[in-house]
Amino acid sequence: MGENMSTMIIGIAGGSASGKTSAAQRLFAKNKDFGSIAMIRLDDYYKKIEGKTYEERSKINFDHPDSIDFDLLRQHLLDLKSGKSIEKPIYDFTIHNRSDEIEIVNPVNVIILEGILTLSEQSIRELCDIKIFVDTADDIRFIRRLKRDINERGRTVDSVIKQYLETVRPMHMQFVESSKRYADIIIPEGGHNPIVIDIISSKISSIMIG
Repeated sequence: MGENMSTMIIGIAGGSASGKTSAAQRLFAKNKDFGSIAMIRLDDYYKKIEGKTYEERSKINFDHPDSIDFDLLRQHLLDLKSGKSIEKPIYDFTIHNRSDEIEIVNPVNVIILEGILTLSEQSIRELCDIKIFVDTADDIRFIRRLKRDINERGRTVDSVIKQYLETVRPMHMQFVESSKRYADIIIPEGGHNPIVIDIISSKISSIMIG
């Protein structure tokens, strides 16, 4: 890809376990045959934590915007838009820290950026051509998060509940829910809403095909 290539960035935000990842994955799957497309998780841009034990890291408020390296993310998005490859960090939820591995992401026509705080940060929001918010009821999100964190991230029931009450819920109300006003499109139930996914996918594919 050359410099100043045409790159569309689709930002997908929403509460924890709202279905935004499913929505992003379905959009990716439906459009991967029409052109070059990549998916970037905001979670991978959690700041690397040095000099703290696992117990100390587990107490950090990862739902606050300060936990995200938005400067690095913005630079990476600008690099991709200008035709440069990036070395994307990879976050490991089982250790509450970045892993030592990286992923090479090459310039593409479409970038799908998903994460709870994607629309909360102006510097990232202004780079998004389409801004999407996945809106799912709190009780449904909590049940999904509980099952996910136990089955996929090795957490206990008590630790999930404690984190939800102390940081996830209050941060959602303060930063995530308030970012919904910036969305161009609001999707009820995220990836579980195939009609809206199909409509957005058609828009993406029409742009990619030209």
